[in-house]
Parts: sequence; structure tokens; C-alpha cells
Amino acid sequence: MSTANTTEYHHHTAHHFDSADAEYRASKLGLWVFLMTEILMFGGLFVGYIIYHQKMPETFAAGSKFLDWKLGSLNTVILIFSSLTMALSIYYAQIGKKAMVLYNLYITFFCGVGFMVVKSIEYSHKIHDGLLPGSLFHHAAEAGSAGVAHLPIYFSFYFVMTGLHGSHVLVGMGLIAWLIVRAHKGHFGPQYYTPLECVGLFWHLVDLIWIYLFPLLYLVG
Repeated sequence: MSTANTTEYHHHTAHHFDSADAEYRASKLGLWVFLMTEILMFGGLFVGYIIYHQKMPETFAAGSKFLDWKLGSLNTVILIFSSLTMALSIYYAQIGKKAMVLYNLYITFFCGVGFMVVKSIEYSHKIHDGLLPGSLFHHAAEAGSAGVAHLPIYFSFYFVMTGLHGSHVLVGMGLIAWLIVRAHKGHFGPQYYTPLECVGLFWHLVDLIWIYLFPLLYLVG
């Protein structure tokens, strides 16, 4: 981040900051505080998962068998790749290649679309099979082998954790769409790319959370 003005786009520092540098530092600090609250929110779910998993490991092992690890793996690859393209968009902004900024932002956005399409396929299968959270659960395996009696608890964690994560993916896609609009207007370059960095950090957190969710939900069995 440089404090100098660009020749093509002049970013105006907000009136309550002494300099563009101060604005940049405040933006990054505010974002990191926000990301910490996100980590605390998901952290509570992870703690709950660990407690219930210790109490009924056979239930979580049985529940994971109803998930398609191949679809989960595909979504993992999609998000990791999207983190790369998000980082590349920042890099190309820093060296002034605006066309490549747009190219990588579009790829990142459509990776998000791909992730949500795969997740919707998973959800549709679970809904069709009655693998739903809590009292909505009505799968035939309910009266089957060991561990399945408490499957509604496992699928409550599955839907809450993946649903909350999916909502963050949608928010991230909205932010990336906003970046695309601004990039088309030539707002980003070597002198100014703070929004790219901030959205990039949020997107990397979304990716990181999924990397934890994938083994906890899909590979626990």
C-alpha cells in the first residue's frame, strides 16, 4: 500500500484520517478485529462439536458415512484454488496489471459459484433422504446399527456449520462482485488496493474454516 496518488484514480482519504497511511492501518486493524469475532463464532461451534464427538464418537462416525467425501474434496480444491486467484488479484494490482486483476477476480467469483452449486447438490440429497437436523430427521437408518440413534445431533452440526459457512461464501461473493465493479472502473493499482486486501483476508478465512470443517464432518468416520 502506497500513500501516493495514482494518475488514473485518486483515492480520497476520509476526513478523520491524517493520511492515507493512517487510513490503511485503521482499515486493516478493523478488519482483523472483525475476523477475530468470526473465529470466536465458529470456535464455539467447533468446541460444541468436540464435546459431542467425545460423548458419542460412533454417532459421528456413522453420520459421516452419509456424506460424499468426493464432493467435499471437490469443494476443498475449489476454495483453495480461489484463495490463490484472490491473492493473485492483489499481486497484479500491486504491479499495475488491471486486466489480470479482473481476470483473477472473475475466477474467484465463479469458484464461489461452483462451491455453492456443489453444496446445493449435497443439501438436496440430504433433504431427499431425510437426513435433516433435530426432530426433522426421518431417515430409515434411525433404527439401524450402533450409533445411528443420535444421528439428528450429527446432522444438526452438519447443517449449522456448513450453512453458516455457506452464508459467508455468499457474502464473500457479494464483496468480490463489488470489487469487480470497482476494478472495471480502474480503482485499483500500485497506489491503492486496500479493498482487495481486506476482502482477500475475509475470503482466506472462509477457505481456512472449510479446511477445518471438511475433515471434521466428512472424514471423521
